[in-house]
Amino acid sequence: MSGRLAGQAVLITGAARGLGRATALACAREGADLVLTDVCADLPGVPYPLGTTSQLDHTAALCREQGAAVLTTAMDVRDGDQVRAAVALAQERFERLDVVVNNAGIAAPSGRPVHEISEEEWSLMLDVDLSGAWRVIRAVGAAMAAQRSGSIVNIASTAGLVGYRHFAGYVAAKHGLIGLTKAAALDLAPAKVRVNAVCPGSVRDDAAVEGRMLAEIARSLEVPLAEHESAFLAAQPMNALVEPEDVAGAVVYLASPESRQVTGSVLTVDGGFSAR
Repeated sequence: MSGRLAGQAVLITGAARGLGRATALACAREGADLVLTDVCADLPGVPYPLGTTSQLDHTAALCREQGAAVLTTAMDVRDGDQVRAAVALAQERFERLDVVVNNAGIAAPSGRPVHEISEEEWSLMLDVDLSGAWRVIRAVGAAMAAQRSGSIVNIASTAGLVGYRHFAGYVAAKHGLIGLTKAAALDLAPAKVRVNAVCPGSVRDDAAVEGRMLAEIARSLEVPLAEHESAFLAAQPMNALVEPEDVAGAVVYLASPESRQVTGSVLTVDGGFSAR
């Protein structure tokens, strides 16, 4: 452990599995104390199971093995009251909040052309993937500004940089998240609070973190599960899928004092996909 986040309290949304778990473990190894949240329930309209309480508890147990103090709580980023309650709980436990990682997100409902998306599907995607991050930023902004320090890291996607067929809602939400990142960075810069985004490419579904996002994207595109990794691999200039720890490492950098002059930036971790 190098202790790059020693003494810092880090809140991570969508921490039950996947990139959220990988990020939590990376932060724990760097000495952070953690507030881990997830919806811990399925959402009507999302065609796959979301993170569970048991998965969130498992993430917490793995982080405690690294020496981290950990607080867990269920939180739906669509609900402003739940978001404010979780932030208050974090501040009560650790007396401050130094880093927020907005990782909660959904990849579906998707898989249809833009003119076939329903009002409900469009609203659900933006409410979770874009407005959810805004609600968290709103809840932590004043406290971070008062302590005159803080780092907010939004997990966007290459879908925030380029378009994808049959994913209009997801693409719109992630493009919006990058815009939110830049605007919030300017608003909070006078208070020495930094806001940045990470744009992962095709991340391998690592069983160790119970990742399933790539498989769900493939399902939406009707790509057979047995072929989905090779299908995404074909589009990777570096001939490799991104690993969860690659993204987690980028988050740790943006959370740490090493990036103290980095704000309003977009760090792409996609093996060169968006460089074409």
